Parts: sequence; structure tokens; C-alpha cells
Amino acid sequence: MAFVTALTEGLGIEIPVIQAGMQWVGYAELSSAVSNAGGLGILTGLTQPTPGKNPKLKRNKAEVLMHIFLEDLRKEIRKCRSMTSKPFGVNLTLLPAINPPDYAAYARVIIEEGVKIVETAGYSPGAIIKLLKTANIKILHKCTTVRHALSAEKLGVDFISIDGFEAAGHIGDTDIPNMVLLRRAAQSLHIPFIASGGFADGQGLVAALGLGACGINMGTRFMSTVESPIHINVKRAIVEGKEEDTELLLRKWKNTSRLYKNGVAIEAKKIETEQAGSEFKDVQHLVAGARGKRVFIDGDVNAGVWTVGPVLGVVQDIPTCEILLKRIEREALETIAKLNQLSKPGSKL
Repeated sequence: MAFVTALTEGLGIEIPVIQAGMQWVGYAELSSAVSNAGGLGILTGLTQPTPGKNPKLKRNKAEVLMHIFLEDLRKEIRKCRSMTSKPFGVNLTLLPAINPPDYAAYARVIIEEGVKIVETAGYSPGAIIKLLKTANIKILHKCTTVRHALSAEKLGVDFISIDGFEAAGHIGDTDIPNMVLLRRAAQSLHIPFIASGGFADGQGLVAALGLGACGINMGTRFMSTVESPIHINVKRAIVEGKEEDTELLLRKWKNTSRLYKNGVAIEAKKIETEQAGSEFKDVQHLVAGARGKRVFIDGDVNAGVWTVGPVLGVVQDIPTCEILLKRIEREALETIAKLNQLSKPGSKL
């Protein structure tokens, strides 16, 4: 028996599981492994410092020489394609910034390289979604509220990724868990949706399907795999961690983020909540992305803040992506079969 859902049919994958686009994690090594195992791997666009040069622009010799090296996303897409013949996507997250990245340039490279699936997220995505849709790209848009999901539906996206309160990273400010949020999505949306936040196994996949989703999106679970390009110390911290080992930061500035609960996160939390008149600049040095990147590279889990979800309490090993996805598939099918027995007289869990 194989899974057939709107997600598997729409994206051409075998198992309705997506690897989340994760900063400093979504590289070709992990994404290709997920895709090869039957799920959907996602490259993280903004993990790449530059998108790629525009061949249509006229440049002087100095500019041409400079732009030879500004091909990071294009190279990563090509690298991923050399490692898998199966579908994969690219995440493009739009975040507010004083000097934002050239999102249109990233989108252009995605189009030029023939990527057919994009996971979008963030603020005011309309222009980027419109640009991507002109290239017939299937779009999965991440939302933390049904209200935003309905707006994205009007923009013409193909799937909504519903991110509940259990998710890692940017979780919004409504604190609605997936048990409620997924049912509200099922009641309100007219397009398929994916469950994100709190999923790590086949039992979770079945629960999501039962609540109306067509598949699940996993981040923390894929961080702790053999192919995940982060330090083994971080993977072990996830395996050894408990569901209480996360912290919510930046709520005061309407940018709530769920992060690993270490000394840096606790210090930032105290400044945010206990220091009268505290401003973002007071914690900026603690939550800087560069520090989080060093955690993944050097393996000092206390060197900076890094994203992880409370589902780390469920994660208990570091398998290959193939072993993980086949296990999830098996667990899900066994769970469905077990539930089906409940309709028979005398059956019980």
C-alpha cells in the first residue's frame, strides 16, 4: 500500500513528508537525501549569500569579474540536481529588514534553473508569488493563522503549510496549537494544506491526515539525521533533549521565535521580559544569526541561539533520511491498520 494524497500527487513524491526550509541546514546534501528517500527536500534560498548573476544585464569588466563569484543559490540548485533526479524545492522567506535581500533576484534564479516547487513564507509575498506563478511553479506558502492562509489562497498558491504553535523558528503571535489550527484550516480553506510543527513520526503523520492535512512538514526531525549538515553535537542535543527545552523570544517586538533553551536564550529572555524599557537592540547581539550559524558549524550548542521545536522530546535517534522516511511510512500504515480494527466488534486499542 502506498500513500496517495493531494501532496504526493501534486508534487510527484512518494511519501507525504516535506523537509522544512531551515536556515544553515537546508543544503543540497540534506535536501537531495530527503527527495531520494521519497519525500520532498527543500533548499533554503537565503542560506546562500547570493542568488546568481543576471545574464541579461550589461556589466563592465570589473562587475563581470565580481559577479562570477555571486552564484551561490544557482550552484546549490545545480548541486542538488546532480544528487537527485527526484523533485525538490527551494524555500524563499521574506523578512522585514533595513537592507533586505534582492528577493526578486533569488526568484529569478529559481525560475532560470527550472525549479518547479517553491516554499514561500514571510511578509507581503504577493509580488514574489506572482512572479513565480508566471513560471508555472507550484507554491507552498507557510502561515501561522487561518486569516493569512485565506489571503495566500487568494494569491493563487497551490498548498498552504499551516504552522502551529508547536513549530520551531518564527511561530507568529497567536499561540494556536495544531489540534485546533488544522481543523480550522480544514473548515476554511479550499486548497490542500500541510501540517507543520510537532511532527516526527508516522503516528504524527496519521494524526495530521485525520485532521484534514494532506501531509506533514518536518524541521527538527530532519536536523537530527545522518545527512543533516550540522555538527554532531547539535544532533545529539536534539536526541537528548526534552520537550521543555525550548524558549520563546522576541515576542515583545512581534517577532516571536521558538529557540533552543540555552544560556544565551535565557539571558535574552531576561532582558526582554525583566528589563524595563528594553529594546530589540539590547538583545540583538545575543540573537544574531551569525552566532547561530557558528553553533551548527562548531558544535557549541551554547554559543548562540538556534531554532528547534518541542518535538525534540520525541526524537530519539540519528538515522539516515531513507531509514527515517521508510520508518515513518511503515509506522503510519501500521497505525492506520490498527485504527481500522476499531470499527470491528470487540476491538480496542
